[in-house]
Amino acid sequence: MNPQIKKGVLDMCVMALLVDKDSYGYDLADSLTKKIQAADGTVYPILRKLAADGMVTTYLQESQNGPPRKYYHLTDDGKQRLKEDSAEWNIFMTAVNDILGGVK
Repeated sequence: MNPQIKKGVLDMCVMALLVDKDSYGYDLADSLTKKIQAADGTVYPILRKLAADGMVTTYLQESQNGPPRKYYHLTDDGKQRLKEDSAEWNIFMTAVNDILGGVK
């Protein structure tokens, strides 16, 4: 798939993965790449950007398998942005599907 198509929605996908539970970077990357073909290093720059924008916060949690892990938590601002972005995405996706529906 054209990387430009994916680029615009990856932030939204990462935030959506954090809606129901906090998670650490590797787990987020694994969950994302199971559904969307993305490079392993894609998630960490997104997480840094989301943290800088106040969409996620981080905290360390002890791990049974090594050093503490940095967990990411979706903030209230992040939840609001995800809600708004999802609504815009659905409108856009419907319009694109309508346009592409006749392409064979």
